[in-house]
Amino acid sequence: MSTQMMIRIDNKVKNRLSKLARIEGKTTSEMVRELIEKYIEEHDIGAYIDDLWNRIGKKLKSKGVTSATINKAVKAARKKQK
Repeated sequence: MSTQMMIRIDNKVKNRLSKLARIEGKTTSEMVRELIEKYIEEHDIGAYIDDLWNRIGKKLKSKGVTSATINKAVKAARKKQK
């Protein structure tokens, strides 16, 4: 489901965006959506961390590391800190 968003921009910027969109065969709405999505991808640290944890988890599983092994290592590291 999509929703509408209204924004105010300088007329020169709007005209330049419209021109670039036409050159690329897109609408200005498509251009703005792509720009917003790219910005979120680049700045959403939570999504980056989730992806990183998923990649680490897959790598550990492929090497046979289990949750029990990780828990044991965490407990040992915490003991050393005290």
